[in-house]
Amino acid sequence: MAARVALGMVELHLPDVDSLKGKRHVLKGLKERVRARFEVSVAEVDHQDTWQRATIALAYVSSDARHANEVVSKAMDFIEEHVEGMVLDTTVEIL
Repeated sequence: MAARVALGMVELHLPDVDSLKGKRHVLKGLKERVRARFEVSVAEVDHQDTWQRATIALAYVSSDARHANEVVSKAMDFIEEHVEGMVLDTTVEIL
């Protein structure tokens, strides 16, 4: 059985962040909660040098594409509900 990877991308706007240190603090806590709750890999993949913008990637591997998609989608919903800012864009791709 072939493994499937669900890859989610979440672009964020963090209006209350006023430094890169503040941004790292906000994202670190968010990423840790997402990792612990959904057992997904999480990383900031774009806008690393911009204070109020971030793009986070989430990945989950499963033998079932539907299950992988469901886990990543729920993790992205969690981010939207718990981020100290707003979600600008999301995408999910099954590889």
